[in-house]
Amino acid sequence: MVLDDEELFVRFVAERADALLRYGYVLTGNPHDAADLTQEALVRLHRAWPRVRRKEQPESYARMTMARLHVSTWRRRRREVLAWDPPDAEHLDPLPSEAERGMWQMLAGLPRKQRAVLVLRYYEDLTDVEIARVLGVSHGTVRSHASLALARLRTTIAHPTAVDGSAQ
Repeated sequence: MVLDDEELFVRFVAERADALLRYGYVLTGNPHDAADLTQEALVRLHRAWPRVRRKEQPESYARMTMARLHVSTWRRRRREVLAWDPPDAEHLDPLPSEAERGMWQMLAGLPRKQRAVLVLRYYEDLTDVEIARVLGVSHGTVRSHASLALARLRTTIAHPTAVDGSAQ
């Protein structure tokens, strides 16, 4: 039985949507933006499906699209701030534990490109050259963003009251 492009796309989404949603969560830091990011990436993948499928790289294409969308100006202009509380409906992917939330909040405080560089480096385990290709920036820009982001995280971890503002 030979499957047509539409059936192959539906099968891909059924098999990989949860993994892409988790990737979106790592990029965005909250389930609502992760769902939006995943949905937009899948819409774009569907448009390019025949070409991408022939190259046998649909998941790479979707992840690259998600990373680029995350740092795009459309995402930066978004002013909505969402709470950590899960939606009323059942959610199968576990949210971060209390201990992990502090790190997620620190990551959320980074500029989008710095956060994307750290996610691609430490979550996706990409090299700086690969990150530069995914984000469409130079190798030096990747190293600069990583250095600035790590320095900021180190400062935040060393002075945790700077994040929550609880100490005066």
